[in-house]
Amino acid sequence: MGIKYKITIVLVLSLSLLIVGCREDSSQQLKQQSIKSHIPVNNRAKPVIFIMIDSLMDKPLQDAIQEGRAPAMQYLLHQGQYFPHVVSSFPTMSVTIDSTLLTGTYADQHHVPGLVWYSDSRKRMIFYGNGAKEALKIDQLQVFLDAIYQLNQVHLNKKTKTIHEELADKGKESASINAIVFRGRTKHALKVPDFIANSSRVPEKMIVTGPKWLSYAALAQLNPKNSWNTPVWKKFGMNNEFSAKDTAFLISQKKLPDVTIAYFPENDNLAHRKGPTQLKGIEKADQALQTVLNAYGSWEEAVNSAIWIVMGDSAQSAVYDDRQAATVDLRSLLSHYCIAKLNQPVRSDDQIVIAANERMAYIYAINDNVELSDVVKSLQKENKLDIIAMKDGTNHIHVTKGKKGKLFSYRPGGKYMDEYGQSWTLSGEEDLVDITVNNNRIKYGKYPDILARLHGAMNSHEGRYVVVTVQPGYELVSESSPTHIGGGAHGSLHEKDSLVPLIISGTNTRPKTLRIVDIKDWILQLVNK
Repeated sequence: MGIKYKITIVLVLSLSLLIVGCREDSSQQLKQQSIKSHIPVNNRAKPVIFIMIDSLMDKPLQDAIQEGRAPAMQYLLHQGQYFPHVVSSFPTMSVTIDSTLLTGTYADQHHVPGLVWYSDSRKRMIFYGNGAKEALKIDQLQVFLDAIYQLNQVHLNKKTKTIHEELADKGKESASINAIVFRGRTKHALKVPDFIANSSRVPEKMIVTGPKWLSYAALAQLNPKNSWNTPVWKKFGMNNEFSAKDTAFLISQKKLPDVTIAYFPENDNLAHRKGPTQLKGIEKADQALQTVLNAYGSWEEAVNSAIWIVMGDSAQSAVYDDRQAATVDLRSLLSHYCIAKLNQPVRSDDQIVIAANERMAYIYAINDNVELSDVVKSLQKENKLDIIAMKDGTNHIHVTKGKKGKLFSYRPGGKYMDEYGQSWTLSGEEDLVDITVNNNRIKYGKYPDILARLHGAMNSHEGRYVVVTVQPGYELVSESSPTHIGGGAHGSLHEKDSLVPLIISGTNTRPKTLRIVDIKDWILQLVNK
């Protein structure tokens, strides 16, 4: 292999890994305060600035504020409202969560199942960028195309409108800054780096649709001076400073649209490496937020002029620091099957495919002779596994656990109503999913909104598959999948992965429910007054 080819592979690998990356319970809640909305002089609804901080969690945020390391978030919180426990999507991986945020639906409707999944129709794995060991075994140009083009233009369900599309249909404008899911109505030409475009498999310019204002790391910038933030040592622009400066540019140039969605990515990597209690990532995100607020001249003017929404996408739970104890290798549990390899096409004699997403996984039966129920029985031998679920031909989802003989089954529709107004038919052992039922009312425990979120994943894409998650402290692994020993990880249905904080300033309204799936409709209401 020539040195030039090696360098090209390393750069492609770096770009794909960095563009798409890779809760602790609160003992003290910050006081919730609210203020009256300010009415702009021109009667136009105030613009919404939505800041998504990857892996932002309540307890570390409180600690950072108490130590004086997050003054901007403290200011917005004290000027507005704070909700420490907002329910994320499932799997709790950024691509699925961002798709839920933009479409206001779970994965059964938006069709983005996770960071890693298997396409039965394409007969190949889909990677949007994962660990370095996996990346060295797979086609990085395909990862690049999947993460940038296929995710937004093909995989994300065209029948499910994004917030950018709905705003455009109403004659309103929006912006997406470093968000990995961005589909809209306006065509954009993303500038593909030369070392990728020279491959002949990727064009120099990639045509995508997005909002009017689209910013995406080294591929597209709004601020002409922001190219200083796009070299390899600054993660090609997939960093907080890039996101902050492009957002501030829209403000300073008086081009701020009705809705701006900006993504601050760096806290996620620090939480993965240092664990969910680290504060450096929050401090860095707050510094970037200060840059955006300062674009108004004063923070008071910023709150008077716009509606600010700051929140996390998913939480992370701590992973034990002993590799052997912390990891559950799905291959050993399923060793009696012929498991498809990462570095080669699926073969005719392969029986199952494993797609590990940190603390959850999809396990596909790609051979007609493999019964899903047998796969479940094999998984039940491991007591570190948490939720094990499969779907039958009647749309019932059956749930069990590691080392448990119990069974819980459910389907949508029926006499049981949950706290979000969703109705269900239930049977079996309800303690498996930690729900309680009184007078036909469902109350969720440590798996928030589990019935709808799990149903979303079980119906997110074609194929026969089992969904499995692992208990807190552990991580699922398969062939070369990344691990975060002694750090943090997410992906599961557990509250430690699923609950994120929400700061609202500039309006006294809030979403219909405290779930990311209801954020989109609330934002549309804010700008359509």
